[in-house]
Amino acid sequence: MQTDNKNTGIATKCVHSGEITNNQGSPHTPIYNSTTFTFSTTNDLLDVIDGRKPGSLYTRYGMNLSIKGLEEKMAQLEHAEAALVFSSGIAAEAATFLALGRKGIVCVGDAYGGTIELLNIQLRSLGIPVHFLLEPEEQQLENILQSGIGLVFFETPTNPSIKIYDIPAISALAKKYNTPVAIDNTFATPINQNPLLLGADIVVHSATKYLGGHSDITAGAVMGSKDLIAQIVPWRKNLGQMPAPETASLLSRSIKSLVVRVQYQNNSALRIATTLEKHPKVKRVLYPGLPSFSGYELAKKQMKGFGGMMTIEIDGGYEETMKFADSLKIFRIAPSLGGAESLCTQPVTTTHHGLPEEELQIRGITPSMIRLSIGLEDTEDLIADLNQALQRI
Repeated sequence: MQTDNKNTGIATKCVHSGEITNNQGSPHTPIYNSTTFTFSTTNDLLDVIDGRKPGSLYTRYGMNLSIKGLEEKMAQLEHAEAALVFSSGIAAEAATFLALGRKGIVCVGDAYGGTIELLNIQLRSLGIPVHFLLEPEEQQLENILQSGIGLVFFETPTNPSIKIYDIPAISALAKKYNTPVAIDNTFATPINQNPLLLGADIVVHSATKYLGGHSDITAGAVMGSKDLIAQIVPWRKNLGQMPAPETASLLSRSIKSLVVRVQYQNNSALRIATTLEKHPKVKRVLYPGLPSFSGYELAKKQMKGFGGMMTIEIDGGYEETMKFADSLKIFRIAPSLGGAESLCTQPVTTTHHGLPEEELQIRGITPSMIRLSIGLEDTEDLIADLNQALQRI
C-alpha cells in the first residue's frame, strides 16, 4: 500500500494515498469483492486475527483491502492518524456518539435534521443525556462541560443556516475538561477546512456528499487519533455499518477529482452569492465568502475556501419560495448536496421538516429559505436560471 504521500499536497493525496500497488500495473486499487479471505495455515490466520501481521480477514470487520486503502486515503486528507469508513454519514455519527458520548453529548448550534433526530430521540431513548445549545444558550457550554459529558459535537458551516463556529476556541475550552470534540466537516470538505489541525479530535463526513461527488454513493467516514478511532471500531463492526467493497472503490475513485470539483464549486458559489446579494427579490444570502456575512472574518481564519453551499432567503413567504424552487430549470429539487448537479431545497420541507414552529424559529429557519448546492455546471447558466426563477415570484 502506498503510504508515502503524507508530505505531499492535497491533490496528490487525493490521487495516490491509499492506492495499492499490484502486479498487473493497475493505477486503481482492485475491488476485493469477497466476504471472507482464506489462509494457508491456522497460524497465518491467528497472526492476522491477533494483529501480529496485516491482512484481510472478513469484510464486515473492515479487514478488506478495498476498504483499508480508502481509509488510508481518508486519514491523510484530514491529517488524521486513522480513519473508518461507514455505510452512511448517519452511521458514522451513530457509532461515534455511542462509542464516545455515552456520558452525555452536547450539540452546539444547528445541525442536519437526521442528526437532530438521532440525538433527540434514539440516543435519549437509550438514556444518554443530550444537550442542544442554540443562540444565546451557547454561552452555557462551559457549565455543561464542568458537569461532565462525553462529547462535544457541532457542524461548521452548519446546515442549513451556514453559521461558522470557532473550532480552535471551542476545542480549547473542551480540552480543559478532557472532553473530545467531534466536527461534521461535510459542508466544508478537507479541501476547505481541516478541523484536526485547528484543535478538534474527531472529524465526521457524510461521504455521500462532496467526497462521493456524483450522487451515486452512500457512505460516511470518521477520522481522528488511533486511540479514539479504536473505541469506535467495535461499534461499527457489531452494528453492521460497513460499506460494500464496490462502494469503497467508487468513493476512492471519486476522491481523486475532489480538489478540482471543490475548487470549481468554491469559485462558482462565490460568484453566484455575490450576484444574488444584489437581487431585489432576495432578502439575504448566507454564504461564508461574502463580507456582509456575519461569520466572514472567522471563516477567513479557519477555512481555505468558502464551499459550494449557501442559503438564500426569498422576499416572500412559503408559497413564493416554493414557486421559486418549482420554477428552476437547471437546479433540481432534492434533499442532498455536493454532487455534480446543482440542487435546491426548502429546509422546512426536507432537512428540518416536521420540527415544531417554535423549534424552527429558535434555529433561525424560515419558510422563505432555500438551500442551494452549487454543482459543476457553467456559472453563468446557473445565475441565469436563478434570475429567471426569481422573476416568476
